[in-house]
Amino acid sequence: MTVWDDLVGQERVSEQLAAAARDADALVTAVASDTPRPEASKMTHAWLFTGPPGAGRTQAARSFAAALQCVSPDRALGGIPGCGFCDGCHTALIGTHADVTTVAAVGTQILAEDMRDTVRKSFTSPANGRWQVILVEDAERLNEKSANAVLKAVEEPAPRTVWLLCAPSIEDVLPTIRSRCRHLNLSTPSVDAVADMLVRREGVEPAVAVAAARATQGHVDRARRLATDPAARERRAAVLKLPLRVGDVGGCLKAAQELVDAATEDAKQLAEERDGKETEELKAALGAVQGGRMPRGTAGVMKDLEDKQKRRRTRTQRDSLDLALTDLTAFYRDVLALQLGSRVALANTDAEDTLERLARSSTPESTLRRIEAISACREALDRNVAPLLAVEAMTMALRAG
Repeated sequence: MTVWDDLVGQERVSEQLAAAARDADALVTAVASDTPRPEASKMTHAWLFTGPPGAGRTQAARSFAAALQCVSPDRALGGIPGCGFCDGCHTALIGTHADVTTVAAVGTQILAEDMRDTVRKSFTSPANGRWQVILVEDAERLNEKSANAVLKAVEEPAPRTVWLLCAPSIEDVLPTIRSRCRHLNLSTPSVDAVADMLVRREGVEPAVAVAAARATQGHVDRARRLATDPAARERRAAVLKLPLRVGDVGGCLKAAQELVDAATEDAKQLAEERDGKETEELKAALGAVQGGRMPRGTAGVMKDLEDKQKRRRTRTQRDSLDLALTDLTAFYRDVLALQLGSRVALANTDAEDTLERLARSSTPESTLRRIEAISACREALDRNVAPLLAVEAMTMALRAG
């Protein structure tokens, strides 16, 4: 199983990346053996991966990073880098390779201080790998200062440094940065492709796999979670009941509170284990003595970690809310499809009775206004409006229709 097998429904992108990885391998080999470098190469120092949520842009970038670090002996025999089994591939895929640095937004933005050490590292040679790879998962969240720091590093990179930037669309990245990157756009994989992956890779029953793929509209990660996590299915079922609970003002406010509470609980559960582990690791690194007392002068470092964890919890809560709003949008999209007599396949076949009931009791115009209300709620959350206020405004708008 090669690293390219994880790219669901992205055959064209896989071919381009495999060709670039092959040329990158030839470049490193030429330098190591002091032979002439290849004249033409599909490899470049900066790449921009774009595509809709769930298309797998981060997975594509990580697979490419693994192929660049591949040390399989089959490469010398004409094999394509990215075997998926060697130490270079394995550590790059699981995130422990010393020369693959991953940057993700902790809060709503990637701050300059979050990029400082990474940019500095990008100018160094690989420690033990073949390339120094910097993977930025949320390039659209770079603020002005951090984006300028990345720009300087991309303009004059070290000879064996590769930047891999991921963003929803090319417009989400500064023109000065994207003009220096090779752009690869991923498309939403088909329901059949996602379902096939769930059956082959996760051992999911075919019927469950198809239902999860259709419900998530080709979103690979969400489909995997929905097919394998009963709690995720319960949360989705609760969200799909919300349209029936907004018949009066009290119901609207209660539904909003429960939606926000569920997102908060989700964020808390994810944070407890991760934050505790991070805190203990940092204490050990700083030389905490038995009994938990910290050495003098380390209070500032611990405070920085606490601030980082707080920003991450806020983002996790809003990501959980956004997931619920995505499910709600898909629900009303199905209602609209029924009202217009569209032949588009329904995403929420498990709630078809409810869909038909709402389709009969409202008009296409009111359904569109409800979809717009959900979109307005997502925009409000992006602008840091208090989650409960944003969701309450949305549920009241859903009631009004």
